[in-house]
Amino acid sequence: MPDPVTDKPKKKSRQQVFTLLVEVGRKDGDGLPEGSTGAALMCFASGIDEAEAVRETVAILKQADLAPLDVSGYGTLEERLAEGHDINEDERALMQRALDENSVIVAQMTPFYDKD
Repeated sequence: MPDPVTDKPKKKSRQQVFTLLVEVGRKDGDGLPEGSTGAALMCFASGIDEAEAVRETVAILKQADLAPLDVSGYGTLEERLAEGHDINEDERALMQRALDENSVIVAQMTPFYDKD
C-alpha cells in the first residue's frame, strides 16, 4: 500500500517486540516498596534487534530513577511461541502496544526481600 504523501510503497517496520527480564537494585527515589532489596521487572520493549531493545529499556529505567543491574532476553513473540511459552491475550496486547508506541512497557514488577 503506498504512502499517501509520497506515493511510494510504505516500508514495513523492522521493529519487533522483545520480552526482557530486568533486575534492578535500590537507589534513592526509585519508588520500590519499603524494605525491598530490589525487583525484577518483566518488560516488553520494541527495537530493531534485541540489543537496541535492551539499550532503550535500560535508558528508560535509569530516567525513572531505577538502577538496572542485569537484563535477560527471552526473544520475540514468535521465538517464545516456538519455545512453547504460553502467552495470554493480556501479554499479547501489551506487546502490541509496545510495538504501536515504539516504547517500553513494564508488564510486571516483583520486589525482592532478604530472608532474615
